[in-house]
Amino acid sequence: MQLFYNSEISIATKQITFDKIESKHIVRVLRKEENDILKITNGKGFLFDAKIRLACDKKCTAEIINFVEKQKPWNYYLHIAIAPTKNNDRIEWFLEKATEIGIDEITPIICSNSERRVVKLERFEKILQAAMKQSLKFTLPKLNKPIKLNEFINQDIDGKICIAHCESFDKNSKQGEKRFLKSIIDSSEKTTILIGPEGDFSAVEIKKCLKKNMTPISLGESRLRTETAGLVAVNTISLINQ
Repeated sequence: MQLFYNSEISIATKQITFDKIESKHIVRVLRKEENDILKITNGKGFLFDAKIRLACDKKCTAEIINFVEKQKPWNYYLHIAIAPTKNNDRIEWFLEKATEIGIDEITPIICSNSERRVVKLERFEKILQAAMKQSLKFTLPKLNKPIKLNEFINQDIDGKICIAHCESFDKNSKQGEKRFLKSIIDSSEKTTILIGPEGDFSAVEIKKCLKKNMTPISLGESRLRTETAGLVAVNTISLINQ
């Protein structure tokens, strides 16, 4: 199935007009003609059937003839707050694969050791949209604006909040011992997981997070790159809920 995306469609929409780029793709690349049916999602859990009324490569229009609400294929809510990587390709790879597996919300966090402090949200958004369409999902992950870690941890966040870090603390200290993610998550719960930059969170940042009652976690015995750690967290939550 070829899936299209348009955030403006609602159940009240009667007709859709595609922009010049999408129109050219539909008519010239996909060879769609009048009366052909297109499958479109608005990224909010709906799938629409649209019949092409005007097959023009500059202005393709289609009539909405049917819609169905599609339940999210996972029964949990996962929010990953992750530090952008120095190499853009690596964080973009994470965004793509996390969307394919199943994720609800993503926040780029800027930390003490962050080597990249500016992100292109428009580029990130396009990657999420493409991954949603490719994996035939109908819910687009929410992408938040970048935020400094200190500001992020002072927000009210529902559910369980975990921080994955590489530091070792005294088992008898206030911070306690890190536990494996899979051992502390209950299925179907809302979970936020913080993933640090190359070089990890600083010791000061970790202590601040733990004072906010975040749960320290381990993602395994190996030292992981930022984007790998993020994907391991996403996949672990997915497997727990299967």
